[in-house]
Formats: sequence, C-alpha cells, structure tokens
Amino acid sequence: MSSDGTAAYRQCRGLPPLVEAAARAAAEAGFAHSCLPSHGRLLQVLASQISSGIIGETGTGCGVGLAWLASGAGPGVGLISIDNDQERVDIARRLFAGQPDVRILHGDWPTLQRHGPFALLTLDGGGHGKSGGASISPEDWLELGGTLVIDDFTPSTQWPPTYDGRPDVVRMHWLDHPRLSTTDVRTERGACTLVATFRG
Repeated sequence: MSSDGTAAYRQCRGLPPLVEAAARAAAEAGFAHSCLPSHGRLLQVLASQISSGIIGETGTGCGVGLAWLASGAGPGVGLISIDNDQERVDIARRLFAGQPDVRILHGDWPTLQRHGPFALLTLDGGGHGKSGGASISPEDWLELGGTLVIDDFTPSTQWPPTYDGRPDVVRMHWLDHPRLSTTDVRTERGACTLVATFRG
C-alpha cells in the first residue's frame, strides 16, 4: 500500500488487463492507497513462480495488488485476500467475479491464517508489525520454502536501517528473523520491499 499508489497508474501503459481494471476501480472509488506499479510488477514475478498451493494477501483495498498476483499466478493456484472494509471488498469481488481461483474475504486480517499455509503471502493490511501492530509468526502462516512479501519501506544504505532518523525496528525484525532468509529489494528510488523465504 502506498499513499499515492493509485495515482501512479495514470501514467502507466501496457498493464495487465486485470490490473488496469483494478486501478480504474480504485480511482473511481477515491481509494488512493493501492500498491505502486513497481511493487506490483515484483508481485507478478513472485506469483509466477508459484505452480501449486495458495497465495494470500492481507489488505485487499480495491484489488490492485491482488490483480498483479492473479496476473502472475499459474493455473489452479488459489488466491485469497482479506480486507475489513465492506465497500472495498464489494468493489474487489465485482472485479474478480470471473476469476474462479480468487476469493475475497471480509474480516480482520488474522482470520486469513485459517486458509493457509501459504506458498506466497503478502502483508499489506496487517501482520507486518508496522505502526505498533502485531507481526505474524511465519511458521503459523507459510509453507516450508514459502515466500513472504512486505512493501512500503524507505531505502536505507546503512546498518541498522533507519526510518525518520531512528533505527527501523520493524525492518530489522524481518531482516534478522531466525526462521527467514530476508532481503531488501529496491523497487524504485524512494521505495523498497522485503522479500523473505521461510526456512522452517
């Protein structure tokens, strides 16, 4: 999720049709916080490596990130996303009405866990530990070898990484997690994403 992510799609060409439709729906609904196109392309690449299992997402929004995932996922791979806003869920459900492998749930993010374990899990609407929220335990959510994705970090070239002049304890939690192999991927000049593999 990015504070101006939806607006970034105005200048994009050659988007997957589902992504284009989702970005248009988000703009029409006045929802500004879609993932950036650069992060979306990373999601598409990561989803393309999933040939079986389930892809999960917290924070559906109007479905832009989910559309990137669905555009990359292999045939038969299930996608499940959850959001606590009924209006946004309704928008996304209409968007994905013709996608039988996609399910969109209305509820709080922790309830997504019962649909796992996940081959790929992107934490956009909870579970990442930002703003004082709870962080998931990877062993409770991911398949062995599964991938975890968390976006909306600011690039940092020092250790420890900093945010707003202080150590970025959330990023350090994931980079130092004993059950994950985690790296920091810069998706554009002012944004980076954490990508982790669950080692068990």
